[in-house]
Amino acid sequence: MNSLDGIRILDLSRVLAGPWCTQTLADLGADVIKIERPGTGDDTRTWGPPFLKDAQGADTQEAAYYLGTNRNKRSVTCDIAQTAGQALIRELVAHCDVLVENFKVGDMARYGLDYTSLRAINPRLVYCSVTGFGQKGPYAQRAGYDYAIQGMGGLMSVTGERDDLGGGPQKVGVAVADLMTGMYATVGILAALRHAEKTGQGQQVDMALLDTQVAMLANLGANYLVSGNVPGRMGNAHQNIVPYQVFEVAPAADGSKDHLILAVGNDAQYVKFCAVANIPELGVNPLFAKNRDRVRNRAQLVPILEAVLRTRSKADWLAALEAAKVPCGAINNLAEVFADPQIEARSMVSQWQHPVKPGLRLVSSPLKLSETPVRSPEADGLPPPQLGQHTDEVLRSVLGYSEQRLADLKSHRVI
Repeated sequence: MNSLDGIRILDLSRVLAGPWCTQTLADLGADVIKIERPGTGDDTRTWGPPFLKDAQGADTQEAAYYLGTNRNKRSVTCDIAQTAGQALIRELVAHCDVLVENFKVGDMARYGLDYTSLRAINPRLVYCSVTGFGQKGPYAQRAGYDYAIQGMGGLMSVTGERDDLGGGPQKVGVAVADLMTGMYATVGILAALRHAEKTGQGQQVDMALLDTQVAMLANLGANYLVSGNVPGRMGNAHQNIVPYQVFEVAPAADGSKDHLILAVGNDAQYVKFCAVANIPELGVNPLFAKNRDRVRNRAQLVPILEAVLRTRSKADWLAALEAAKVPCGAINNLAEVFADPQIEARSMVSQWQHPVKPGLRLVSSPLKLSETPVRSPEADGLPPPQLGQHTDEVLRSVLGYSEQRLADLKSHRVI
């Protein structure tokens, strides 16, 4: 049994923020019906290379991007630009608990598929709209993309090396505004489902990438609002904690530069670090003993620590610091990440029996629930390799369509 068994979701979203939300809900057991445009489908089906390779080593049509965001869903093709396609969506809505869409503001209303229209069909419907800027405001009609949102929402102003060391605007390596919006949307949908269970009343969940990006400024947003001081880029250092950054250590065996992360979170850990580093006097020095003083005197302390850290190898430091319970870590590339025994122990890679590549390895859900675990890898939980491969199945089982009805829709290219 899964947490969301019995919940059916109509997913009209594509690319990342919406599909990330619905993938999480699908992992939790919801039946997610992914609506895709006939002939092309989700944009990410073609976003490669890399593409999945067949037994002969040739590229297939499945992009890794698509595979990473659409597990445990069923693919149904429907052209919502056609009147018959809009009617099909309205029929499905009557049998669904949630609808997720990421069309531009106003597009769904033009098709008669907006929240106001659909709640008349299903008053319990939870309708989640994911856009760049939300359903209202001076930017509501703009298209919003993660890259631009990272810039507009302030993230790129605090990401990257310090400006005085040659830094400049830098985006994060993954589309964090999309991903975090998808996760906030998941939370909002679950809350709205709870409300619908208690009251019989659905609601619209209005999610905006810019809102999410501003919210996830977290302590930096609070720093500015409290102090009025605009934070800048700090490279690999922390704005509010010292020492909490990347340090160069002794060269690796091949002579290349090597690094580790030192993440001292409180004064007691700082004293422990100073003992491990054989500099106990710095642990009681009034210039550095308290974190507020270390932050104020960062320019004096960090060069001292940089010289000390370069005297020993990464392996030596990690072993000594971990033994003393001082937070630290290596900086792994993705090959090292997926070879890490902790990642293996936590089952963060799962194998799927793909028709082209049996034993296909994909990243797993991080959710660990003791009584209602997420879906385990199954052949029918694969990101649908074939565009629209579940169309007939869904329309027969959910709507009771006859073979003649299906044939008529196909002849008019509605499905």
